[in-house]
Amino acid sequence: MPTIRRIIAATDLSDASLHAVDRGFELAARHGAHYTLLHALGLDALGPLRDLLGDEAELVAEKAIQHQFDALAAVAGDPARNAGVVADVKIEPGLATRVLADYAASEQADLVLVGARGASVLSRLLVGSTASRLLRKCARPVLVVKKPGRTPYRRVLVPVDFSPGSLATLRMASHVAPDADLLLLNSFDVPFEGMLQYAGIEQAVIHRYRAEARERALRRLHALAEEAGLERGRYSVRVEHGEATRHILDAQTECRCDLIAMGKHGTHVTEELLLGSVTKHVLSEADADVLVVVDRRGPAVPAAFPGEDFV
Repeated sequence: MPTIRRIIAATDLSDASLHAVDRGFELAARHGAHYTLLHALGLDALGPLRDLLGDEAELVAEKAIQHQFDALAAVAGDPARNAGVVADVKIEPGLATRVLADYAASEQADLVLVGARGASVLSRLLVGSTASRLLRKCARPVLVVKKPGRTPYRRVLVPVDFSPGSLATLRMASHVAPDADLLLLNSFDVPFEGMLQYAGIEQAVIHRYRAEARERALRRLHALAEEAGLERGRYSVRVEHGEATRHILDAQTECRCDLIAMGKHGTHVTEELLLGSVTKHVLSEADADVLVVVDRRGPAVPAAFPGEDFV
């Protein structure tokens, strides 16, 4: 089982990002982990500042860095939120979208936390640009914190597509939330079901194929849980026919899950680790924190529903 020894929370001191800071304190206290609060100031280059302020640019930049350091140190030292954890405070002058992934890699962080930002007119929580870029580039597990909370997670939804990274995602979810109930969810389609219908195959036959596919998925979910070292009383399983995104969002709402743990696959072709459609929709629409775990072995086509994946 993975261990959590180093946690980094990225914050711009906004309310949304401070939710991530608070969650990081809770996790660091629980795991006895080394905790770093990181703020990227956005002074990627002093050129534009020199054009505006001339010789005073360096002094203004130094004052800005010191001001933000003091503000972040005040957050870290607040006993109302730090749960007794002594956190390091680090200010980076560059842009958050550039420095976070590199810093997390250099520190070999076991978990990176970032806040989700904003709400649309449809009350869907949107993932801000910093979080989106971090999720694409970062090879470390990333926890996108949407909800304020300083208590441990109670119920975790783990969508499973049976790709190679499913086991790592389940183990990480179990470790991040060791006392939570886990709900393992698989969404499946019968291969070539549309073709069977067009070919005039009787619905009874198609329903039988669905029932058989459901039973196979149930067995595989229990086998995956056993491989992850979960006892039967720790988890439950759910198998649904059809499109994955809707089933994930429905299950999260119906079961009041406060965390969703999903996987994404790395690619050796480009430096960016891409998010696929299911993960992006869940990140945008789910009313819960989302843990994204990387499978560094590269992309794979899930056996459960070919052509779609969680990446």
